[in-house]
Amino acid sequence: MRRWTRSRTRTGLFEFPQIGPLARDDARAAIYVPARDRGVEFTDGALDAIIDRAHGYPYFLQEWGYHVWNAASNSPVDVDVVDDVASKVILHLDENFFLVRFDRLTPAERRYLRAMAELGPGPHRSGDIAAQLGVRVESVAPRRSGLITKGMVYSPAYGDTAFTVPLFDEFLRRRMP
Repeated sequence: MRRWTRSRTRTGLFEFPQIGPLARDDARAAIYVPARDRGVEFTDGALDAIIDRAHGYPYFLQEWGYHVWNAASNSPVDVDVVDDVASKVILHLDENFFLVRFDRLTPAERRYLRAMAELGPGPHRSGDIAAQLGVRVESVAPRRSGLITKGMVYSPAYGDTAFTVPLFDEFLRRRMP
């Protein structure tokens, strides 16, 4: 019994919880509450713009909140401030978040993901990705498997492939026009 417990504990070290987007109310609170605690308010329009652009993704919310906070000159912070920092936030995410992932890819994996990006944020059928590449679906299965192992994509349903982080499709279209 003791041996089973020990091995069970070790396998627990390799469980990876899925972290997806925050619910809209939680995303709103992630921006609004810390600011309010420091005497700064946000308009509903500004909060909605941040949440929409970050897709509720926790790290993206932090980046948007950081840049908006630093650019705001008065309270309440409005949507104009969010619009003003948009290109700066995108550049920061490109250089410090997406590029790190992109640099880990082989040329073939980059082409596969770029084909996915051409189809939009996803998820996409494996056959549609293969068609976008102009190849048979069987020929891209090893690439897809490798990308799943690297944590770049996942399979939300049999035969479907989706990016693990939002906005990666947009990054790829900017990076590989």
